[in-house]
Amino acid sequence: MLTLILGPLLIFIFTIFLTVAGLGAAFIVIPTLYYLGIPLKEAMAIGLLLNAVSMSFASIGYIKNHLVNFKAAIPIIVFGIVFSPLGAYSTKYFSKELLLLFFVLFLLFAGTMMLFYKPKQTGQKKVNDWALGSILGVGAGYLGGLLGVGGGNFIVPGLVWSGFNPKNASGTTAFIVIFLSFAGFLGHIAIGKIDIMLLSLCIAASIAGALVGSWAMTTKLNANQVKKIIAIVLYVVAIKMIWGLIK
Repeated sequence: MLTLILGPLLIFIFTIFLTVAGLGAAFIVIPTLYYLGIPLKEAMAIGLLLNAVSMSFASIGYIKNHLVNFKAAIPIIVFGIVFSPLGAYSTKYFSKELLLLFFVLFLLFAGTMMLFYKPKQTGQKKVNDWALGSILGVGAGYLGGLLGVGGGNFIVPGLVWSGFNPKNASGTTAFIVIFLSFAGFLGHIAIGKIDIMLLSLCIAASIAGALVGSWAMTTKLNANQVKKIIAIVLYVVAIKMIWGLIK
């Protein structure tokens, strides 16, 4: 009973903030459900499905407000899906602790960049959208598969660095996360039984959080505020991963 109450409540809160950042909440949802007693494989499947569902609802508002750049998003989705399995296969050639350490350093760098880096020309792209999307798709797909994390952590900073307005970077990444998360969910679909009541409550909480987060991002927050929220989220992910390495 506690899981049915606490799980959806936490998912609702997490999804609000992560929707603003354009990231799926799976990296927090999965350990949260696991700590609440849900088997890890079931928690992973639920977390990835919630990513796809919540970002689908968030993207409705982002698309209506012209915050999704499809020219960049489509190649990221295609290359991300193709290179993610290759990254996952490559894990056997690397020390996972070393990989996670480099990822933590990247997150800290990216978070700091989000706080202090200011493009000289707002909205001026440094790279063609299709070329940028292809590069980010390969990198985010491979590294996401290699590290077992969402590629959105790489995509958002990359888009902002290239000259995207932070709101457009978040909106575009949220749209991309739908497809990358659903592809990941299909990889975990053969897990057996899922608690339908828990899944239903979590989906409802995820949708509600996504709607609140997308509403806040499109109507209540400016670009600088969105950048700060993204930076905080990246720092939180880094701290969580550091904790996982040292405990």
